[in-house]
Amino acid sequence: MLDELRYLVLIADAGTFTAAARRAHLSQPALSAAVHRLEDAMSARLFHRGAGGATLTAAGAALLPRARAALAAVEDGRRAVAEIEAGDTGLVRLGAGATACTYLLPPILAAYRKRWPGVMMRVREAFNDELEAMIESGDIDVAIVTAPARRSAKRPAHPERRADGFDWWRDDELIVVGAPTVNPRTAGWVTFGEGSPTRTLLLARNPGAQIVMELGSIAAVKGHVRAGIGLALVSRTAVTADLARGALVEIDLPWSPVGRRLALRHRGVDRLPPAAARLRDLLLDRLP
Repeated sequence: MLDELRYLVLIADAGTFTAAARRAHLSQPALSAAVHRLEDAMSARLFHRGAGGATLTAAGAALLPRARAALAAVEDGRRAVAEIEAGDTGLVRLGAGATACTYLLPPILAAYRKRWPGVMMRVREAFNDELEAMIESGDIDVAIVTAPARRSAKRPAHPERRADGFDWWRDDELIVVGAPTVNPRTAGWVTFGEGSPTRTLLLARNPGAQIVMELGSIAAVKGHVRAGIGLALVSRTAVTADLARGALVEIDLPWSPVGRRLALRHRGVDRLPPAAARLRDLLLDRLP
């Protein structure tokens, strides 16, 4: 059944049986036979087949995310067993946004590497939606995401450890900065592309913000703001040194600073391979 589910995902991603068969190193008749077995097991037709390729039926679309989750769970189990058998080795796949990757994670990951030097680490920088998708598909183990606003204004004194795949981690304060010579009344905004949580927070607080530049990294945003191109809403952590040496100044606006909560996302504590579980524990133990 796992092979059949894997072929379902391959066809859905490739768009045609021919392309999926090539990726699976199967003949097209063998792939078609596997899909028929899966359709018989599910008592439903899973694909519409036509000249334009293969598209999922409603039943196929309902099965697809569950097939991805099942395959990810099996891979989690395989990695967990392999890491236990190999000792203090393994692979940790971590995802986070630009600020976390650049400013929050390096000292924590350095401490992890010092303690478990045999573990390989793979870090991917992405926006929230992409990180959530990678968690669900099993492409990464742990992600640092901007969490939804809390219903209660009361903040926990320590990180909240939960088993359901969502751990409240730490607070992050976003402030408005600009070059010392910038005129905040006329300046536009330098920010990230669509999908960025920081951009979403900016437009929520300032719907009329004129965005004059979209960039892909926090270093690029800071560099262009230092050059006087516009204002930016960024994490205070990211500009501490710039503020100290006067390269940037904090701009006082009625709606700033903006608080946000960062959280750890995963598929559940019991599904984390040992190396990833140790990283989660270290992240939750490390407060600023």
